Amino acid sequence: MHAHLGDRLIVESPTTGVVRRDGEIIGLHHEDGTPPYDVRWSDTGAVTLVFPGPDAHIRQAGAQGPAFDGAGRQGHPRPGASPGHR
Repeated sequence: MHAHLGDRLIVESPTTGVVRRDGEIIGLHHEDGTPPYDVRWSDTGAVTLVFPGPDAHIRQAGAQGPAFDGAGRQGHPRPGASPGHR
């Protein structure tokens, strides 16, 4: 797994009934973009150090894809909003 600043970390739920989380990668600890990452979570705004597991993937900044609100529900981005931001 390799990331750049501004990419989104998406964590799928391993448990039924628990929503996915997403956050912006705001800090890298290795020059090659490997984990861990400092992530600002969209649902809480909290920044945490994350060592992503097998249920996580990276969406590159600016990549086209569905947007998710802070509760992990698929939605549509606001006009003028960055991909993945609501």
